[in-house]
Amino acid sequence: MKQFLILLFLLSGGAMQAQMQPDWKQIGKLKTRDAKDIKSSTWSIGGETMDRDYTDYQSYKHYLGPLGAKRIRLQGGWAKTEKVKGQYDFAWLDAVIPDAAARGVAPWVELSYGNPIYEGGGEAKLAGHIPTSPEALAAWDNWVRAMVTRYKGQVPEWEIWNEPDLNKEHTGKEIGEFYLRTAKIVKQVQPDARLIALGMASVTRLDFMRDFLDFLKENDGLKYIDILTYHGYAPNPDTSYPQIEKMRELVWSYNRGAGRPDIIFMQGENGAPSTPSNVTIGALRQYDWSELTQAKWDLRRMLGDHGRGIATNLFTISDIHYAAGDHMVGVNTKGILKTNPDKTIERPKTAYKAAQHVFSLFDSEIQLLPKEKPAVDQSTVAAFQYKNTTNGGTLVTLWSGEARPADSYEPKPTTVTVNNGKFTRPVLVDFITGTIYEIPKANWKKKGTAYEFTGIPVPDYPVLIADHSALQ
Repeated sequence: MKQFLILLFLLSGGAMQAQMQPDWKQIGKLKTRDAKDIKSSTWSIGGETMDRDYTDYQSYKHYLGPLGAKRIRLQGGWAKTEKVKGQYDFAWLDAVIPDAAARGVAPWVELSYGNPIYEGGGEAKLAGHIPTSPEALAAWDNWVRAMVTRYKGQVPEWEIWNEPDLNKEHTGKEIGEFYLRTAKIVKQVQPDARLIALGMASVTRLDFMRDFLDFLKENDGLKYIDILTYHGYAPNPDTSYPQIEKMRELVWSYNRGAGRPDIIFMQGENGAPSTPSNVTIGALRQYDWSELTQAKWDLRRMLGDHGRGIATNLFTISDIHYAAGDHMVGVNTKGILKTNPDKTIERPKTAYKAAQHVFSLFDSEIQLLPKEKPAVDQSTVAAFQYKNTTNGGTLVTLWSGEARPADSYEPKPTTVTVNNGKFTRPVLVDFITGTIYEIPKANWKKKGTAYEFTGIPVPDYPVLIADHSALQ
């Protein structure tokens, strides 16, 4: 398609950015908004591993508000806080939690990991065991109580542990017992707290999740779950959803009442690396990535989740420098901010700007319309429909999801039919660059209650057809 091209060009640091440039009039750029200027949304950004000093909040905090996410996931760090039995040093968290909240980004804090100063206290690392001895469990209870007491005015949500299924010795029942004892302490101190389970690493361990939920159900503990989170990484994010739907059906089968399930299902940690396989560590390290394919992958995960009514935590804001003694060693390049060797920030990556565009636009004023299914003439193209509740303008997200995102991809010219929409000035938006293009009159028409768009260039990352008014 001569009319539709993907132009690749080098940015500083060797990053690549895609510009989809149809021969259509450019009429502006998507506006980005600071978190303080967004009333509410479901978007969260990862701020993990400060409990082990693998990232530097003081270096990246200036990027946090402008990113536009309304929540940030933090890890509480029992072993970092209690290095001497019975003595707590909260200085490191005091420099983070109030600051994030002041920037309009609500912290949700994960209570983890173990503390080896206690015999049977578990390990202070990913995949470490939960505390098991009576002394360690009592110390855990005391630390949780102190944490929640200190930050209950700034932390509305508490997550209990991270990826417990990574440790092969853990069982769903054991984690259920540990979760319930912890949840009861949180609720005693902060009755209005929202509680988050389970941080599952795998999306296939339905047996583990079922055993966990069965224990809670048998012990009147389901009332202590407000949100259930999962992770699960796939090279093509679009292939994850059949299994994710099985997990969601399982979770919703434990619904405590009639109507919509009251245990919210949430993607709690997901993102892609930005470097070749010989550079990064962590999930998806077996593939070669670039800053462009990272941005594409992140966009597909975010809007694939959003189009299915699943809240999302994008992993993560800063590259993570894992140290010896943990589950892995090296730099996990899933950060949307590129770091220097000392963990300070070198610059934002392409994915940072892409995330800004999504976080700024899809706030609580943009309503998903799950019963409206835009029709497309390409079997590989995903499409989801939304409405701006302020002015009624229609928005439709589109991307081609047949493969893992590529550095070079020819957009698919696609016909899109939108029922029950509202368009007076339709535009096409590129979420990577933020460029807004006016869709020529020759490429759209109204047929009864439907709108038909033809020749829409759909790349392997999300773009948007929208009424221009819906972007305001």
